[in-house]
Amino acid sequence: MTKRFPGVVALDDVSLDIAPGALHAIVGENGAGKSTLVRCLSGVIADYEGELHVRGCPVRFRGTADAERRGISIIHQELNLVEQLSAAANVFLGRERLNRLGLLDDAAMERATAAILAQLECHVDPAQLVRELRVGDQQLVEIAKALSLSAEILIMDEPTSALTASEAARLFRAIDRLRSRGATILYISHKLDEVFRLADWITVMRDGRVVATLPRKDANPRQITHRMVGREIEQTDFDAPRSPGEVVLEVEGLSLPWPGHARRWRLHGVDFTLRRGEILGLAGLMGAGRTELLECLFGSSDEVPQGRIVLDGRAVRFRHPSQAMRAGVALVTEDRKRLGIFGNLDVGQNVTVCRLRQIARFGLLRSARQRAMARQAIEQLGVRAAGTHVPITTLSGGNQQKAILARWLLTHPKVLLLDDPTRGVDVGAKAELYVLMDRLCRDGLGIIVTSSELPELLTLCDRIVVLCEGRVTGELARSEATEQRIMELATQRPVLAEGGS
Repeated sequence: MTKRFPGVVALDDVSLDIAPGALHAIVGENGAGKSTLVRCLSGVIADYEGELHVRGCPVRFRGTADAERRGISIIHQELNLVEQLSAAANVFLGRERLNRLGLLDDAAMERATAAILAQLECHVDPAQLVRELRVGDQQLVEIAKALSLSAEILIMDEPTSALTASEAARLFRAIDRLRSRGATILYISHKLDEVFRLADWITVMRDGRVVATLPRKDANPRQITHRMVGREIEQTDFDAPRSPGEVVLEVEGLSLPWPGHARRWRLHGVDFTLRRGEILGLAGLMGAGRTELLECLFGSSDEVPQGRIVLDGRAVRFRHPSQAMRAGVALVTEDRKRLGIFGNLDVGQNVTVCRLRQIARFGLLRSARQRAMARQAIEQLGVRAAGTHVPITTLSGGNQQKAILARWLLTHPKVLLLDDPTRGVDVGAKAELYVLMDRLCRDGLGIIVTSSELPELLTLCDRIVVLCEGRVTGELARSEATEQRIMELATQRPVLAEGGS
Protein backbone atom coordinates (compact mmCIF):
# COMPACT_ATOMS: atom_id res chain seq x y z
CA MET A 1 0.00 0.00 0.00
CA THR A 2 1.36 3.40 -1.02
CA LYS A 3 -0.28 6.78 -0.45
CA ARG A 4 1.06 10.14 -1.59
CA PHE A 5 -0.01 13.61 -0.48
CA PRO A 6 1.37 16.83 -2.04
CA GLY A 7 5.06 16.86 -1.15
CA VAL A 8 4.81 13.82 1.15
CA VAL A 9 4.84 10.05 0.71
CA ALA A 10 2.71 9.08 3.71
CA LEU A 11 2.80 5.32 3.00
CA ASP A 12 5.69 3.78 1.11
CA ASP A 13 5.07 0.19 -0.04
CA VAL A 14 3.53 -0.98 3.24
CA SER A 15 2.76 -4.72 3.51
CA LEU A 16 1.09 -6.20 6.56
CA ASP A 17 -0.71 -9.41 7.59
CA ILE A 18 -3.20 -9.38 10.49
CA ALA A 19 -4.28 -12.70 11.95
CA PRO A 20 -7.97 -13.29 12.80
CA GLY A 21 -8.76 -12.90 16.48
CA ALA A 22 -5.45 -11.15 17.23
CA LEU A 23 -4.80 -7.76 18.75
CA HIS A 24 -2.19 -6.31 16.39
CA ALA A 25 -0.55 -3.07 17.55
CA ILE A 26 0.99 -0.50 15.21
CA VAL A 27 3.46 1.95 16.72
CA GLY A 28 5.62 4.75 15.36
CA GLU A 29 6.45 8.41 15.70
CA ASN A 30 4.05 11.15 14.64
CA GLY A 31 4.16 11.25 10.86
CA ALA A 32 5.19 7.61 10.56
CA GLY A 33 2.03 6.85 8.56
CA LYS A 34 -0.05 4.99 11.14
CA SER A 35 -3.21 7.10 10.86
CA THR A 36 -2.96 7.22 7.05
CA LEU A 37 -2.74 3.43 6.99
CA VAL A 38 -5.84 2.89 9.11
CA ARG A 39 -7.76 5.50 7.11
CA CYS A 40 -7.03 3.46 3.99
CA LEU A 41 -8.03 0.22 5.72
CA SER A 42 -11.34 1.69 6.94
CA GLY A 43 -12.45 3.38 3.72
CA VAL A 44 -11.74 6.97 4.71
CA ILE A 45 -9.10 7.11 1.96
CA ALA A 46 -9.88 5.24 -1.26
CA ASP A 47 -7.25 6.53 -3.70
CA TYR A 48 -4.11 4.61 -2.77
CA GLU A 49 -1.79 2.31 -4.68
CA GLY A 50 -1.61 -1.38 -3.74
CA GLU A 51 -4.08 -4.04 -2.66
CA LEU A 52 -6.22 -4.72 0.37
CA HIS A 53 -7.53 -8.23 1.08
CA VAL A 54 -10.15 -9.05 3.72
CA ARG A 55 -10.52 -12.75 4.55
CA GLY A 56 -8.63 -13.57 1.36
CA CYS A 57 -10.80 -11.46 -0.96
CA PRO A 58 -9.49 -8.29 -2.66
CA VAL A 59 -11.53 -5.20 -1.74
CA ARG A 60 -11.50 -1.48 -2.50
CA PHE A 61 -13.68 0.51 -0.12
CA ARG A 62 -15.32 3.64 -1.52
CA GLY A 63 -16.16 4.91 1.95
CA THR A 64 -16.56 3.91 5.58
CA ALA A 65 -20.03 2.47 4.86
CA ASP A 66 -18.40 -0.03 2.47
CA ALA A 67 -15.93 -1.02 5.18
CA GLU A 68 -18.67 -1.35 7.77
CA ARG A 69 -20.62 -3.71 5.49
CA ARG A 70 -17.48 -5.87 5.44
CA GLY A 71 -17.40 -5.87 9.23
CA ILE A 72 -14.69 -3.21 9.72
CA SER A 73 -15.19 -0.16 11.94
CA ILE A 74 -12.79 2.48 13.19
CA ILE A 75 -12.38 4.62 16.29
CA HIS A 76 -10.63 7.75 15.05
CA GLN A 77 -7.93 9.60 16.97
CA GLU A 78 -9.57 12.89 16.01
CA LEU A 79 -13.19 12.85 17.15
CA ASN A 80 -15.80 12.65 14.38
CA LEU A 81 -18.93 13.55 16.30
CA VAL A 82 -21.76 15.99 15.53
CA GLU A 83 -21.72 18.35 18.49
CA GLN A 84 -25.32 19.51 18.02
CA LEU A 85 -26.69 15.96 18.42
CA SER A 86 -27.07 13.80 21.50
CA ALA A 87 -24.69 10.99 22.39
CA ALA A 88 -27.29 8.41 21.25
CA ALA A 89 -27.92 10.23 17.96
CA ASN A 90 -24.18 10.18 17.27
CA VAL A 91 -23.88 6.48 18.04
CA PHE A 92 -26.65 5.64 15.53
CA LEU A 93 -25.91 8.39 13.00
CA GLY A 94 -26.74 7.03 9.54
CA ARG A 95 -28.29 3.91 11.07
CA GLU A 96 -31.16 5.54 12.95
CA ARG A 97 -33.79 3.29 14.46
CA LEU A 98 -37.39 4.01 13.47
CA ASN A 99 -40.69 3.16 15.10
CA ARG A 100 -43.70 1.63 13.34
CA LEU A 101 -44.73 5.07 12.06
CA GLY A 102 -41.36 5.61 10.40
CA LEU A 103 -40.33 8.26 12.94
CA LEU A 104 -37.08 8.35 14.87
CA ASP A 105 -37.25 6.05 17.89
CA ASP A 106 -35.13 8.13 20.26
CA ALA A 107 -36.05 6.01 23.27
CA ALA A 108 -34.82 2.81 21.59
CA MET A 109 -31.55 4.44 20.52
CA GLU A 110 -30.99 5.87 23.98
CA ARG A 111 -31.57 2.46 25.60
CA ALA A 112 -29.15 0.78 23.19
CA THR A 113 -26.55 3.52 23.71
CA ALA A 114 -26.90 3.23 27.49
CA ALA A 115 -26.24 -0.51 27.23
CA ILE A 116 -23.09 0.05 25.16
CA LEU A 117 -21.83 2.79 27.48
CA ALA A 118 -22.47 0.43 30.40
CA GLN A 119 -19.97 -1.98 28.81
CA LEU A 120 -17.45 0.85 29.03
CA GLU A 121 -18.56 1.56 32.61
CA CYS A 122 -19.38 5.09 31.45
CA HIS A 123 -22.20 7.12 33.01
CA VAL A 124 -22.85 9.64 30.24
CA ASP A 125 -26.55 10.40 29.70
CA PRO A 126 -27.36 9.14 26.15
CA ALA A 127 -29.72 12.11 25.68
CA GLN A 128 -27.07 14.72 26.49
CA LEU A 129 -25.72 16.85 23.64
CA VAL A 130 -22.16 15.97 22.66
CA ARG A 131 -21.07 19.63 22.78
CA GLU A 132 -21.82 19.62 26.52
CA LEU A 133 -19.43 16.70 27.17
CA ARG A 134 -15.77 16.95 28.04
CA VAL A 135 -13.24 15.49 25.61
CA GLY A 136 -12.82 12.28 27.61
CA ASP A 137 -16.54 11.58 27.56
CA GLN A 138 -16.70 12.44 23.85
CA GLN A 139 -13.96 9.87 23.27
CA LEU A 140 -16.06 7.23 25.04
CA VAL A 141 -19.05 8.14 22.83
CA GLU A 142 -16.81 7.69 19.77
CA ILE A 143 -15.80 4.27 21.08
CA ALA A 144 -19.45 3.37 21.77
CA LYS A 145 -20.29 4.34 18.19
CA ALA A 146 -17.78 1.82 16.85
CA LEU A 147 -18.86 -0.89 19.28
CA SER A 148 -22.50 -0.46 18.20
CA LEU A 149 -21.59 -1.84 14.78
CA SER A 150 -20.65 -5.23 16.27
CA ALA A 151 -17.72 -5.27 13.85
CA GLU A 152 -15.55 -8.34 13.40
CA ILE A 153 -12.51 -6.13 12.75
CA LEU A 154 -12.15 -3.07 14.96
CA ILE A 155 -9.52 -0.41 14.28
CA MET A 156 -8.63 1.72 17.30
CA ASP A 157 -6.55 4.83 16.54
CA GLU A 158 -5.20 6.23 19.82
CA PRO A 159 -8.41 5.33 21.71
CA THR A 160 -7.07 6.36 25.13
CA SER A 161 -5.54 9.69 24.10
CA ALA A 162 -8.21 11.68 25.99
CA LEU A 163 -8.96 9.14 28.73
CA THR A 164 -7.85 9.12 32.33
CA ALA A 165 -6.13 6.04 33.73
CA SER A 166 -9.38 4.74 35.23
CA GLU A 167 -11.28 5.29 31.96
CA ALA A 168 -8.54 3.54 30.01
CA ALA A 169 -8.76 0.59 32.40
CA ARG A 170 -12.49 0.33 31.64
CA LEU A 171 -11.72 0.34 27.91
CA PHE A 172 -9.16 -2.43 28.37
CA ARG A 173 -11.77 -4.56 30.11
CA ALA A 174 -14.14 -3.96 27.17
CA ILE A 175 -11.35 -4.96 24.77
CA ASP A 176 -10.83 -8.18 26.72
CA ARG A 177 -14.54 -8.95 26.35
CA LEU A 178 -14.42 -8.23 22.60
CA ARG A 179 -11.44 -10.54 22.18
CA SER A 180 -13.18 -13.30 24.08
CA ARG A 181 -15.91 -13.08 21.40
CA GLY A 182 -13.33 -13.48 18.60
CA ALA A 183 -12.96 -9.87 17.42
CA THR A 184 -9.84 -8.85 15.53
CA ILE A 185 -8.38 -5.54 16.74
CA LEU A 186 -5.87 -3.26 15.06
CA TYR A 187 -4.57 -1.01 17.84
CA ILE A 188 -2.60 2.20 17.24
CA SER A 189 -1.02 3.82 20.28
CA HIS A 190 1.96 5.86 21.41
CA LYS A 191 1.69 4.37 24.89
CA LEU A 192 3.97 1.36 24.97
CA ASP A 193 2.66 0.20 28.35
CA GLU A 194 -0.74 -0.26 26.67
CA VAL A 195 0.81 -2.03 23.71
CA PHE A 196 2.69 -4.51 25.88
CA ARG A 197 -0.40 -5.13 28.02
CA LEU A 198 -2.74 -5.81 25.09
CA ALA A 199 -0.94 -6.85 21.91
CA ASP A 200 -0.21 -10.25 20.37
CA TRP A 201 1.83 -8.72 17.54
CA ILE A 202 3.60 -5.36 17.16
CA THR A 203 4.35 -3.62 13.86
CA VAL A 204 6.75 -0.67 13.93
CA MET A 205 6.47 2.07 11.28
CA ARG A 206 8.92 4.85 10.49
CA ASP A 207 8.75 7.44 7.70
CA GLY A 208 5.85 5.67 6.00
CA ARG A 209 7.50 2.24 5.94
CA VAL A 210 7.18 -0.92 8.01
CA VAL A 211 10.53 -1.51 9.71
CA ALA A 212 9.60 -4.55 11.81
CA THR A 213 6.74 -6.88 12.76
CA LEU A 214 7.30 -9.20 15.70
CA PRO A 215 5.38 -11.04 18.40
CA ARG A 216 5.07 -9.17 21.67
CA LYS A 217 6.82 -11.95 23.59
CA ASP A 218 9.97 -11.37 21.53
CA ALA A 219 10.03 -7.59 22.07
CA ASN A 220 10.73 -5.11 24.85
CA PRO A 221 9.87 -1.39 25.14
CA ARG A 222 13.45 -0.16 24.69
CA GLN A 223 13.85 -2.21 21.51
CA ILE A 224 10.54 -0.97 20.09
CA THR A 225 11.32 2.66 20.94
CA HIS A 226 14.69 2.44 19.20
CA ARG A 227 13.06 1.00 16.07
CA MET A 228 10.40 3.73 16.14
CA VAL A 229 12.76 6.69 16.23
CA GLY A 230 15.98 5.19 14.87
CA ARG A 231 17.91 6.59 17.83
CA GLU A 232 18.12 6.45 21.60
CA ILE A 233 15.54 8.60 23.37
CA GLU A 234 17.06 11.37 25.44
CA GLN A 235 16.51 10.84 29.15
CA THR A 236 14.05 13.34 30.64
CA ASP A 237 14.52 12.97 34.37
CA PHE A 238 15.42 16.66 34.99
CA ASP A 239 17.31 15.96 38.19
CA ALA A 240 19.08 19.31 38.06
CA PRO A 241 17.03 21.58 40.34
CA ARG A 242 15.38 24.64 38.85
CA SER A 243 15.57 28.03 40.55
CA PRO A 244 12.12 29.64 40.41
CA GLY A 245 12.01 33.41 40.66
CA GLU A 246 9.39 35.80 41.94
CA VAL A 247 5.66 35.10 41.80
CA VAL A 248 4.26 35.81 38.32
CA LEU A 249 0.69 34.56 38.87
CA GLU A 250 -1.40 34.50 42.04
CA VAL A 251 -4.89 33.02 42.28
CA GLU A 252 -7.08 33.65 45.34
CA GLY A 253 -10.52 32.19 46.00
CA LEU A 254 -11.21 31.41 42.34
CA SER A 255 -14.71 30.03 41.87
CA LEU A 256 -16.66 29.21 38.72
CA PRO A 257 -20.48 28.96 38.93
CA TRP A 258 -22.26 25.92 37.51
CA PRO A 259 -25.84 27.11 36.82
CA GLY A 260 -28.50 24.43 37.06
CA HIS A 261 -26.21 21.77 38.51
CA ALA A 262 -26.65 20.30 41.97
CA ARG A 263 -22.98 20.93 42.78
CA ARG A 264 -23.41 24.67 41.96
CA TRP A 265 -19.69 25.25 41.38
CA ARG A 266 -17.29 23.83 38.77
CA LEU A 267 -14.50 25.44 40.81
CA HIS A 268 -14.69 26.68 44.36
CA GLY A 269 -12.17 28.57 46.45
CA VAL A 270 -9.08 27.67 44.43
CA ASP A 271 -5.81 29.22 45.67
CA PHE A 272 -2.29 28.81 44.30
CA THR A 273 0.75 30.73 43.07
CA LEU A 274 3.08 30.28 40.10
CA ARG A 275 6.66 31.55 39.98
CA ARG A 276 8.79 32.48 37.02
CA GLY A 277 10.94 29.55 35.96
CA GLU A 278 8.59 26.99 37.50
CA ILE A 279 6.38 24.22 36.12
CA LEU A 280 3.22 23.77 38.18
CA GLY A 281 1.16 20.64 37.53
CA LEU A 282 -2.61 20.32 37.88
CA ALA A 283 -3.74 16.78 38.68
CA GLY A 284 -7.20 15.31 39.12
CA LEU A 285 -9.67 12.85 37.72
CA MET A 286 -12.06 13.66 34.87
CA GLY A 287 -14.44 16.38 36.05
CA ALA A 288 -12.05 17.67 38.71
CA GLY A 289 -11.93 21.10 37.05
CA ARG A 290 -8.44 21.15 35.50
CA THR A 291 -9.54 22.43 32.08
CA GLU A 292 -12.08 24.83 33.60
CA LEU A 293 -9.33 26.36 35.75
CA LEU A 294 -7.12 27.05 32.73
CA GLU A 295 -10.11 28.51 30.86
CA CYS A 296 -10.76 30.92 33.73
CA LEU A 297 -7.13 32.06 33.63
CA PHE A 298 -7.36 32.58 29.86
CA GLY A 299 -10.71 34.40 29.83
CA SER A 300 -12.50 31.67 27.87
CA SER A 301 -14.85 30.19 30.49
CA ASP A 302 -18.58 30.11 29.72
CA GLU A 303 -19.47 31.73 33.04
CA VAL A 304 -17.79 34.72 34.72
CA PRO A 305 -15.45 33.44 37.43
CA GLN A 306 -15.30 34.91 40.90
CA GLY A 307 -12.18 35.52 42.96
CA ARG A 308 -8.90 37.32 42.36
CA ILE A 309 -6.23 36.76 39.69
CA VAL A 310 -2.98 38.73 39.94
CA LEU A 311 -0.62 38.63 36.96
CA ASP A 312 2.84 40.13 37.35
CA GLY A 313 1.71 42.15 40.39
CA ARG A 314 -1.45 43.51 38.74
CA ALA A 315 -5.01 42.33 39.35
CA VAL A 316 -6.61 41.21 36.08
CA ARG A 317 -10.04 40.05 34.97
CA PHE A 318 -10.03 38.74 31.41
CA ARG A 319 -13.36 38.74 29.57
CA HIS A 320 -11.89 37.40 26.34
CA PRO A 321 -8.80 35.37 25.32
CA SER A 322 -7.50 38.34 23.31
CA GLN A 323 -7.14 40.27 26.58
CA ALA A 324 -5.23 37.39 28.15
CA MET A 325 -2.95 37.12 25.13
CA ARG A 326 -2.11 40.83 25.21
CA ALA A 327 -1.34 40.54 28.93
CA GLY A 328 1.09 37.68 28.35
CA VAL A 329 -0.97 34.52 28.93
CA ALA A 330 -1.07 31.71 26.35
CA LEU A 331 -3.17 28.52 26.28
CA VAL A 332 -2.60 25.31 24.33
CA THR A 333 -6.01 23.65 24.51
CA GLU A 334 -6.88 20.04 25.23
CA ASP A 335 -9.10 19.67 22.14
CA ARG A 336 -6.68 20.24 19.28
CA LYS A 337 -9.13 19.66 16.43
CA ARG A 338 -11.98 21.84 17.69
CA LEU A 339 -10.15 24.58 19.61
CA GLY A 340 -6.55 24.50 18.38
CA ILE A 341 -6.05 24.38 14.63
CA PHE A 342 -7.66 26.41 11.86
CA GLY A 343 -8.39 23.56 9.47
CA ASN A 344 -8.86 25.76 6.41
CA LEU A 345 -5.45 27.46 6.79
CA ASP A 346 -1.96 26.22 6.01
CA VAL A 347 0.80 25.53 8.53
CA GLY A 348 2.38 28.97 8.23
CA GLN A 349 -0.93 30.79 8.66
CA ASN A 350 -1.76 28.66 11.72
CA VAL A 351 1.59 29.36 13.35
CA THR A 352 1.53 33.13 12.77
CA VAL A 353 -2.17 33.85 13.35
CA CYS A 354 -1.48 35.58 16.70
CA ARG A 355 1.23 37.82 15.19
CA LEU A 356 -0.61 39.35 12.25
CA ARG A 357 -0.20 42.94 13.50
CA GLN A 358 3.57 42.50 13.59
CA ILE A 359 3.61 40.93 10.12
CA ALA A 360 1.38 43.52 8.48
CA ARG A 361 2.44 46.88 7.06
CA PHE A 362 -0.14 49.57 6.31
CA GLY A 363 -2.82 46.96 6.98
CA LEU A 364 -1.49 44.45 4.43
CA LEU A 365 0.15 41.15 5.28
CA ARG A 366 3.74 40.75 4.15
CA SER A 367 3.73 37.15 2.91
CA ALA A 368 7.50 36.75 2.80
CA ARG A 369 7.84 37.91 6.41
CA GLN A 370 4.99 35.61 7.45
CA ARG A 371 6.62 32.58 5.81
CA ALA A 372 10.02 33.41 7.32
CA MET A 373 8.56 33.77 10.81
CA ALA A 374 6.62 30.51 10.47
CA ARG A 375 9.62 28.64 9.03
CA GLN A 376 11.86 29.67 11.91
CA ALA A 377 9.21 28.75 14.50
CA ILE A 378 8.51 25.26 13.13
CA GLU A 379 12.22 24.54 12.74
CA GLN A 380 12.84 25.44 16.39
CA LEU A 381 10.12 23.05 17.54
CA GLY A 382 10.92 20.28 15.05
CA VAL A 383 7.55 20.34 13.28
CA ARG A 384 7.66 17.76 10.49
CA ALA A 385 5.99 19.33 7.45
CA ALA A 386 6.76 19.55 3.73
CA GLY A 387 6.70 23.34 4.10
CA THR A 388 4.78 26.21 5.64
CA HIS A 389 2.39 26.20 2.67
CA VAL A 390 0.87 22.74 3.24
CA PRO A 391 -2.57 22.44 4.88
CA ILE A 392 -2.31 21.95 8.65
CA THR A 393 -4.74 19.03 8.36
CA THR A 394 -2.15 16.99 6.43
CA LEU A 395 0.13 16.95 9.49
CA SER A 396 -0.02 14.19 12.06
CA GLY A 397 -1.67 14.98 15.40
CA GLY A 398 1.63 15.42 17.21
CA ASN A 399 3.00 17.79 14.59
CA GLN A 400 -0.22 19.81 14.70
CA GLN A 401 0.28 20.10 18.46
CA LYS A 402 3.85 21.33 18.03
CA ALA A 403 2.64 23.88 15.45
CA ILE A 404 0.09 25.22 17.96
CA LEU A 405 2.79 25.48 20.62
CA ALA A 406 5.00 27.34 18.13
CA ARG A 407 2.11 29.78 17.55
CA TRP A 408 1.87 30.68 21.22
CA LEU A 409 5.60 30.92 21.82
CA LEU A 410 5.69 33.61 19.13
CA THR A 411 3.56 35.78 21.46
CA HIS A 412 6.38 35.72 24.07
CA PRO A 413 4.09 34.85 27.00
CA LYS A 414 4.83 35.32 30.70
CA VAL A 415 2.58 32.38 31.61
CA LEU A 416 2.05 29.33 29.39
CA LEU A 417 -1.00 27.14 30.08
CA LEU A 418 -0.77 23.60 28.66
CA ASP A 419 -3.89 21.44 28.82
CA ASP A 420 -2.80 17.81 28.34
CA PRO A 421 -0.21 18.96 25.75
CA THR A 422 1.17 15.51 24.83
CA ARG A 423 -2.18 13.90 24.10
CA GLY A 424 -1.71 11.81 20.96
CA VAL A 425 2.02 12.55 20.81
CA ASP A 426 4.58 9.78 20.30
CA VAL A 427 7.35 8.87 22.74
CA GLY A 428 10.07 10.64 20.74
CA ALA A 429 8.08 13.86 20.34
CA LYS A 430 7.11 13.71 24.04
CA ALA A 431 10.77 13.67 25.03
CA GLU A 432 11.41 16.65 22.74
CA LEU A 433 8.46 18.55 24.25
CA TYR A 434 9.66 17.78 27.78
CA VAL A 435 13.11 19.14 26.98
CA LEU A 436 11.55 22.22 25.36
CA MET A 437 9.31 22.87 28.37
CA ASP A 438 12.30 22.51 30.71
CA ARG A 439 14.34 24.95 28.61
CA LEU A 440 11.50 27.50 28.48
CA CYS A 441 11.07 27.19 32.21
CA ARG A 442 14.79 27.70 32.90
CA ASP A 443 14.62 30.80 30.67
CA GLY A 444 12.10 32.27 33.13
CA LEU A 445 8.70 31.26 31.72
CA GLY A 446 6.04 30.20 34.21
CA ILE A 447 4.21 27.07 33.03
CA ILE A 448 1.02 25.41 34.26
CA VAL A 449 0.41 21.95 32.81
CA THR A 450 -2.35 19.39 33.16
CA SER A 451 -1.99 15.77 32.15
CA SER A 452 -4.01 12.57 32.30
CA GLU A 453 -0.69 10.71 32.75
CA LEU A 454 0.66 10.99 36.30
CA PRO A 455 4.22 9.91 35.34
CA GLU A 456 4.31 12.93 33.03
CA LEU A 457 3.50 15.32 35.87
CA LEU A 458 6.04 13.61 38.12
CA THR A 459 8.69 14.00 35.39
CA LEU A 460 8.00 17.65 34.58
CA CYS A 461 6.70 19.50 37.61
CA ASP A 462 8.28 21.36 40.51
CA ARG A 463 4.96 21.32 42.38
CA ILE A 464 1.63 19.59 41.78
CA VAL A 465 -1.75 20.99 42.85
CA VAL A 466 -4.41 18.28 43.10
CA LEU A 467 -8.10 18.98 42.42
CA CYS A 468 -11.20 16.98 43.28
CA GLU A 469 -14.68 18.14 42.32
CA GLY A 470 -13.46 21.67 41.66
CA ARG A 471 -11.60 22.18 44.93
CA VAL A 472 -7.94 21.95 45.87
CA THR A 473 -7.37 18.89 48.04
CA GLY A 474 -3.62 19.18 48.32
CA GLU A 475 -0.33 20.53 47.00
CA LEU A 476 2.79 18.38 46.68
CA ALA A 477 6.40 19.40 46.21
CA ARG A 478 8.41 17.43 43.66
CA SER A 479 10.26 15.60 46.44
CA GLU A 480 7.08 14.28 48.06
CA ALA A 481 4.90 13.60 45.02
CA THR A 482 4.11 9.99 44.10
CA GLU A 483 1.37 8.44 41.97
CA GLN A 484 -0.21 6.92 45.07
CA ARG A 485 -0.23 10.21 46.99
CA ILE A 486 -1.70 12.11 44.01
CA MET A 487 -4.47 9.51 43.60
CA GLU A 488 -5.28 9.67 47.31
CA LEU A 489 -5.76 13.43 47.05
CA ALA A 490 -7.60 13.20 43.71
CA THR A 491 -10.22 10.90 45.24
CA GLN A 492 -10.47 12.78 48.54
CA ARG A 493 -13.76 14.64 48.46
CA PRO A 494 -13.33 18.09 50.01
CA VAL A 495 -14.78 18.67 53.45
CA LEU A 496 -17.28 21.51 53.09
CA ALA A 497 -17.94 24.17 55.66
CA GLU A 498 -21.34 24.07 57.33
CA GLY A 499 -23.86 25.39 54.86
CA GLY A 500 -21.42 24.98 51.96
CA SER A 501 -22.32 23.42 48.62
